[in-house]
Amino acid sequence: MIHKTAIIDSNAKISKNVIIGPYSVIGSNVEIGENTEIQSHVNITGNTIIGKNNKIFPFASIGNIPQDLKFQGEETKLEIGNNNKIREYVSINPGTNAGGGLTKVGNNCLFMVSSHIAHDCFVGNNVVLVNNVAIGGHAYLDDNAIIGGNSAVQQYTRIGKSAMIGGMCGVVKDIIPYGIAHGNRSVLQGLNLIGLRRKNIPNKEIITLSDAYKEIFKNENLTQNLRNLSMEFRKNELVSEVIEFIEKDKKRPICTPFSR
Repeated sequence: MIHKTAIIDSNAKISKNVIIGPYSVIGSNVEIGENTEIQSHVNITGNTIIGKNNKIFPFASIGNIPQDLKFQGEETKLEIGNNNKIREYVSINPGTNAGGGLTKVGNNCLFMVSSHIAHDCFVGNNVVLVNNVAIGGHAYLDDNAIIGGNSAVQQYTRIGKSAMIGGMCGVVKDIIPYGIAHGNRSVLQGLNLIGLRRKNIPNKEIITLSDAYKEIFKNENLTQNLRNLSMEFRKNELVSEVIEFIEKDKKRPICTPFSR
């Protein structure tokens, strides 16, 4: 059902069973997948593709130009997957030429009131942004990451799979997969053990990861600690993911228990 007051460009591609509420505005290069519900006063513009079964709440702004002074009106994209909940006043910007031209959001995410995803970000599946979270440009949020309320993630920062960030935290360094960080500026506090158990990871695997964590972060010399890590640890899939994350080329340093 499309409300009579909605303004939809004739070139927009609207799939079947899409609901568009009163006073929402849909631009010419927008594609909206089946069974998506767009409530009242939503603005969707730009080269924006939205998948199936999404629910977008009032006053969300999707696909408007990046908040980047270098942006010169170039043709860039925003892609949003399926089954996402985008709450009131959320804003999501498309990419820029300097960042690859694409902002991409996965499936089954929850973006709570007034959260923001900037240009050229990658957001995986099952990601939760709590109220007022701001994600800076070029950030990378892997699957199942949870960012606590009123936190801010600096541009180019990576947040690993199943990591959890406490509320009111400035994330200025990369957070390892399965890590927990909080503080005025992010400090690594340990592993997201509750999250691992909820994923039904066997206890033996979790214990191995916990033991490896102690070895990796036993002091500030991560390079030497990784070099000394035993092959038994390296064979563990969870540990391997953490090692790969730390060793990957990066813009930001790794957040550690010693971070200041």
